[in-house]
Amino acid sequence: MGGLEIPQSGEHGGIPLQPVAVRGGIGYIDPVSIRTIENDAIPHFSTLACPRPGRTSVSFCNSHFAMKIHQFLNHYNITDNPFSQEDAAADRVFRDHCLNGTHHSAWDKIFGDPGVPSTSVVFGEQGSGKTALRLQIVSKLREHNLENPEERSFVVQYEDFNPFLDNFRERLVGRKRRPEKALQNWRLWDHMDAILTLAVTRLADTIRNDGRDSRDESSKITSAQTNKLSRSQKRDILLLAAFYDDNREHSATSRWNQLRRKLKFANWKSYWDWGLGLIVTAVTLGLVSRFSEEWATFFNVWVWVIVVGGWLPLLWRQFKCWWTAYRVKKQIRVTDHHVGSLRSILASFEQGDVIGQPVPSRARGDDRYALIERLQSVLKTLGFDNIVVLVDRVDEPHLVHGSPERIRDLIWPLFDNKFLKHPDMAFKLLLPSTVAGYLNRQEKEFYERSRLDKQNLIPSLSWTGQGLYDVANDRLKACSQDSQSPVTIRDLFDDSISEQELITTFDRLRAPRHLFKFLYRLLIDHCSKYTEDNPQWKIQRETVQSTLALFMRDLDSYDQKLGTG
Repeated sequence: MGGLEIPQSGEHGGIPLQPVAVRGGIGYIDPVSIRTIENDAIPHFSTLACPRPGRTSVSFCNSHFAMKIHQFLNHYNITDNPFSQEDAAADRVFRDHCLNGTHHSAWDKIFGDPGVPSTSVVFGEQGSGKTALRLQIVSKLREHNLENPEERSFVVQYEDFNPFLDNFRERLVGRKRRPEKALQNWRLWDHMDAILTLAVTRLADTIRNDGRDSRDESSKITSAQTNKLSRSQKRDILLLAAFYDDNREHSATSRWNQLRRKLKFANWKSYWDWGLGLIVTAVTLGLVSRFSEEWATFFNVWVWVIVVGGWLPLLWRQFKCWWTAYRVKKQIRVTDHHVGSLRSILASFEQGDVIGQPVPSRARGDDRYALIERLQSVLKTLGFDNIVVLVDRVDEPHLVHGSPERIRDLIWPLFDNKFLKHPDMAFKLLLPSTVAGYLNRQEKEFYERSRLDKQNLIPSLSWTGQGLYDVANDRLKACSQDSQSPVTIRDLFDDSISEQELITTFDRLRAPRHLFKFLYRLLIDHCSKYTEDNPQWKIQRETVQSTLALFMRDLDSYDQKLGTG
């Protein structure tokens, strides 16, 4: 037996506390926070003794510990806790087992036909499964790509905005750099530049890696497909890489030259002006030395006029490349270009290869549309019929910070029907519901430009109780050792609780993340009521009711931005 002196009142700040034991001691904690403690650290309490007035010494017997969650789950042949993770991006159970499991009821409208992909716009609250939806779309597209190697979809996951927003904000000056003002200067072509950066960097990395995509086996490019590229298409890849290849492992000129060698793109004619300058210089100095024996002749002004004249074509071309590089750096605001490196790359093209080609050197979308079309032409030759852009996690960048107004400023430029309906290109916009209300407060011009009536709009990614019930069963099945007859969520509860009652309860939770949080708390609450020596394998109605009441209180606080949920 051991003891630890604690206040006799069992209160702190007027909040009633209850004793909780951890390894090596015991203390008081409020009934809500107790659910956040690991279950295997909560023993079953025994005797209390008061050795002197004013103080209480709580003693407990270490021989009776509370029932553990893993003990409860093992009874049903469940290897892992199916409800311990809340973020789909870090959820191993979901990634390994549930990608092809239960889908949202609007899945068919959102995903569409991978052979002829279409744009969809989805609004959902936090925890409603937007990231899980993105991962399921990626998984389905990979299956489609493996089954149709000549009609694949090139997937661009546009979900990490921080690098683009950091570079963008650095280009702003004065008050425009303030966080609340910065995104008001974001334009559609900034989105286009970001998407082109992601797509071109991935394509260039794949080609440099001998056609292997380290993140997606279905997107590999064979040597036979690369050999189909015409010289103009190879030029287009190199031109796109000059502007949008953002791989930082090597310098810009080094990675561009490596890409050029992989494509077997000859550019020796681009050095003609170097040759002209050297020949003119050598011939001029040679003639002077042959016909004049005086050193002073070498310093004759006409000699140097001829020499400089031989180098003028090179100097003029280098200046034009520098000017183009400077304008590109100024206009592409989402990445950081070095003018000197970009000038060197542009100077490596033959003059005839770049004359008349689209260059993103102006604050407009026309050049970007043309570059997207060049990218699509190249991808078709490489076996990709279309491009699918997945937009997610727009509320997470530090410059946005979850603000609905900033999310609106960031995303609203994307609502352009010309862009969203670009041929052989589809967008899946997975957006937080906090900005859905702004759709009803726009001017007529916005609706005419966005044509949301043609974009497969899902106003709310809501879940029914039956849908959440299926999600819970899907996760239990994924973690069950008995694949033939896996346990269901109904099997965990007392016989007095019907399946319909569970469905009604789950319906109040609204979203998968809230469901997982509730079930995780419920398991802790149930196990804390019984000992290891006298376990109870069915969750009782009273436990469900008490846990649900506390959870709904926390959920209400979360909805009002007064708690963490």
